[in-house]
Amino acid sequence: MQDVYLAIIILWVILFIYAVAGSIDFGAGFWAMYYRKRTDTKAASVANRYLSPSWEVTNVFLVLLVVAFVGFFPYGASSLGTIMIVPFCLVLFFLAIRSAFMVYSYSVQKYTNMLVLISGITGLLIPALLISILPAAIGGFIEVVGDRQYVLLDQLFSSPTFYTHIGFGLSTELFLSSLLLSDYARESGSEETYHVYRKNAIILGPITLVFAVSAIFTLIPNAFWMFENMANEWHWFTLSLFAFAAGYSALWWPSKKVSIGQPRAAVLLIALQFGLASFAYGSAHMPYFLYPDVTIYDAFTNETMFHSLLIGYGIGMAVLVPVFIWFWRLFMKDKRYLRQEKTTH
Repeated sequence: MQDVYLAIIILWVILFIYAVAGSIDFGAGFWAMYYRKRTDTKAASVANRYLSPSWEVTNVFLVLLVVAFVGFFPYGASSLGTIMIVPFCLVLFFLAIRSAFMVYSYSVQKYTNMLVLISGITGLLIPALLISILPAAIGGFIEVVGDRQYVLLDQLFSSPTFYTHIGFGLSTELFLSSLLLSDYARESGSEETYHVYRKNAIILGPITLVFAVSAIFTLIPNAFWMFENMANEWHWFTLSLFAFAAGYSALWWPSKKVSIGQPRAAVLLIALQFGLASFAYGSAHMPYFLYPDVTIYDAFTNETMFHSLLIGYGIGMAVLVPVFIWFWRLFMKDKRYLRQEKTTH
């Protein structure tokens, strides 16, 4: 395998992990806000309990993603910076506010309600800003004048593909977080809360699928090349569709722990579906970072730097992966934490 494709696979793996973990994290923030005043359910408490230790881990993968991109593809940073500078700066701003409230508001109880609102609102804004980069990168919305690049905002904001991508991102976020929180509620022994989030997942599953299909077909006017490439990846998308059907149906599988449904299987199968679909989308985007001006070959670092980075990332992952697995098992299995009546932060 060429070095450049090994680098892009590493980048994709980190992006995939962050996309899934971030979706669940930001979605949990929204659900905590949505259910904060409901006294007939513990849904807000379960969401807050999930958020408390998880958001720090999620941010680790965002740092890894940025470092990997700049390290492996330094010559693409300047070009992609044209379309990323505004949304990414806003993302960092919202993350800073969200993280500050996560850290300090728990020690000052009067700010707890504000934390819930900040977490919920930024939980929608951050994913929307991040995914808005994708339609701009597929072509048709960038104008090159000399050595400068300009985003054609009027065309981008009037394009259906811009809104279908954002709709897909937000619906995926809420769908994945509903699935995970339903499993988390089941582990917590709260079947009532499990059914709340299971119902949300049942509603959001078809909505996510509709947005996914719409996002593909709205590419035709501005990025027909991408649509054609995605059509060539039909086998991956077919496998993705089967994984979605299996994961969605798992919400009705017989269960020994709850009255109906296997949320853990649903989470794993939908994560697999998302992985297959994102791999197909990424493959269809190759070899471009920014169509048609910047390819992965143009942006790639030199061979010596690549191998140094590869060794560094290999050592880092050998340390981090076991720690993350241990954290996850502890997080999902510690009954003292899962079944506490009051949320501990």
